[in-house]
Amino acid sequence: PLRVLNKTRFITPSIMHYVRNHGACPKLEWDTDTLLVGGDVPRPMELTMDEIASTLPAREIPVTLVCDGNRRKEQNMLRQTVGFNWGAAGVGTNVYKGPTVRDVLLRAGISSDPATWRGFHVEFIGIEDLPNKIGPGPFEKKWGDKVKYGTSVPLARAMNPAYDVMLAYQANGQFLQPDHGYPLRLIIPGYIGGRMIKWIKELNVIPHMTENHYHYHDNRILPPHITAESAIQLGTWYKPEYIFNELNINSAITQPDHNETIEIQPNIGKEYELAGYSYTGGGRMITRVEITTNAGINWHTCELHRFEQPTDYGMYWCWIWWSFRIPIVDLISTDEIWARAWDESNNTQPFRPTWNLMGMGNNQCFRVKVHKSL
Repeated sequence: PLRVLNKTRFITPSIMHYVRNHGACPKLEWDTDTLLVGGDVPRPMELTMDEIASTLPAREIPVTLVCDGNRRKEQNMLRQTVGFNWGAAGVGTNVYKGPTVRDVLLRAGISSDPATWRGFHVEFIGIEDLPNKIGPGPFEKKWGDKVKYGTSVPLARAMNPAYDVMLAYQANGQFLQPDHGYPLRLIIPGYIGGRMIKWIKELNVIPHMTENHYHYHDNRILPPHITAESAIQLGTWYKPEYIFNELNINSAITQPDHNETIEIQPNIGKEYELAGYSYTGGGRMITRVEITTNAGINWHTCELHRFEQPTDYGMYWCWIWWSFRIPIVDLISTDEIWARAWDESNNTQPFRPTWNLMGMGNNQCFRVKVHKSL
């Protein structure tokens, strides 16, 4: 719940971090699990967990993970999507440790020359067996066949040290929890959580985007007129322009809590502290957060609590927390409190939502309704 995130703030305890899986959690062991590195690499190899942890240089950085469906409940209130209700707590920040994918690929013989990366992708495949979600389609197996959860990113992104694409085996100084991908998971800072494969088994360099089932049938923001039926009929799932990779800008108010009560008369001369989080994607920095109590006519700038320093490449991979002290007397005349964030590209949050079939990327101004009673 948001009240828990509001208490822990910047670093989320691993046991409090949100969980989103597509099937049962596999039972894997450190001593027997391995990573297969293959495809178009000069030196295919199979790495044990001990080799990954002891022979490859480790990177340790805080990264905010966000479920693609964070805040989906608000879209489901407009019209039902194909996804379940997520509130605004499908987000958390841990300190992840593990080798970069770049270092793994260099060991497998991939050249450090960017000219050789053009057109190639790195495919990441998990170990679970999952149902054929939508199918059939151009890359699909027949109905009833099991599929793996996978995705891919351009090789140029995986090899660029600025992007910190990594294989994590620790979170907050401890081995990963089973539900969070033990013993090894993919971390792509600035991307949606749905691309960060858990229980990763294969890493392949391929000359095209992956043809994995879940890469196409999940983690997409389709146009608002597209329905479940028309998406199949029109082949919309396979159009690359609808893929959801980098996080869009978003924020939420975590204080006041739902159903929190403030007595006006004994507190009329006091202030109340509003609080919340904001994040964006692509390594961009949140530059300001604003609140309004009159539906956007006037905006007030919040105080930012920035705990993260930029990386050596100037990237920001974490949420920020913010606060604003509002005179309690001002709450008497408001029906809603809105919040919106801005980032260094001057992206901000829209006033109104744009519905989409999967209910993903919902990021309109966050609103808290204020109910008054005598």
